[in-house]
Amino acid sequence: MLITLYSTEGCHLCEQAYSLLVQAGVRARVQVVDIAFDDALFSRYGVTIPVLSILNPDSDSNSPELGWPFDANELAIWLNNNGIN
Repeated sequence: MLITLYSTEGCHLCEQAYSLLVQAGVRARVQVVDIAFDDALFSRYGVTIPVLSILNPDSDSNSPELGWPFDANELAIWLNNNGIN
């Protein structure tokens, strides 16, 4: 499963979220998507980034999203609840 981090350049909160993903040991599964280059994504996430989402290749639907603020414990629970250990 692929974890999407909706982000944008210069976002210090996004950098903190990415750091938590690295600490959780899932960096290889993370795809960072810059919302600045997509009007629909910017409209949806412009004031709420960073936001995490998990795309399951066996399904067309995304998991519930995890929006900031979150800490390492909340991230671990969310990852576990979505089948990423």
